[in-house]
Amino acid sequence: MPVFSITGDVDPFLHVSMRQGEKIYCESDAMVMMEAALDLKGKITGGIGAAIMRRFANGESFFQQHIEAVRGDGDCLLAPTLPGAMQILDVGNQQYMLSDGAFVAATSSVELKVRTQSVGNALFAQSGGFFITETSGVGQVAVSGFGGISQLEVEPGRDIIIDNSHVVAWDSALRYEISVTTGGNSGFLSNLVNSQTSGEGMVLRFSGKGKVLICSRNSTSFQAWLLRQSAQ
Repeated sequence: MPVFSITGDVDPFLHVSMRQGEKIYCESDAMVMMEAALDLKGKITGGIGAAIMRRFANGESFFQQHIEAVRGDGDCLLAPTLPGAMQILDVGNQQYMLSDGAFVAATSSVELKVRTQSVGNALFAQSGGFFITETSGVGQVAVSGFGGISQLEVEPGRDIIIDNSHVVAWDSALRYEISVTTGGNSGFLSNLVNSQTSGEGMVLRFSGKGKVLICSRNSTSFQAWLLRQSAQ
């Protein structure tokens, strides 16, 4: 199986070592460097229908880059679009849900499936509306977050609430709800007003047992800041 490792402290690379015949796939334009023994091709992973659903679910490119060690062993370096940290997830006993833009690369034995989510979550989600991405199979997946990445452990009876824009990935065994406030039992209109005045935006409430990966920066807020600076 290809070996994933992260190299570098600031805006690191994903280093992949491959033996002849092994394959990985990654987000479009993720490849930075590869040795001559490797081949890179743009492909529609899982067929046109799956590619369209992934596009809706997390904004991925229609085509993905597939890298194969064709002429012998070789290494490659990959990087995400946004600056920030990366983390490697072992997929098999645990499967994960991925937020928008989190996917960097996966071994060919891992599949990214798109499934529907509840109507309530879909109405408020910023991760594909009625669709969300979930891993399946056995292997490794590399994910990225804008800024630094930290891991949180959710325990039974100790729910955690996280701003939607800071969530990178989470254990698929966790239960989650999306709302417009961190508050309690207020009505929808009251919650919406509180969300706008507090600056919280959408939040996700996780319960059960498992881990959640979060990033330190909010890409939406950063983009808004850049627009304000350019307008001055």
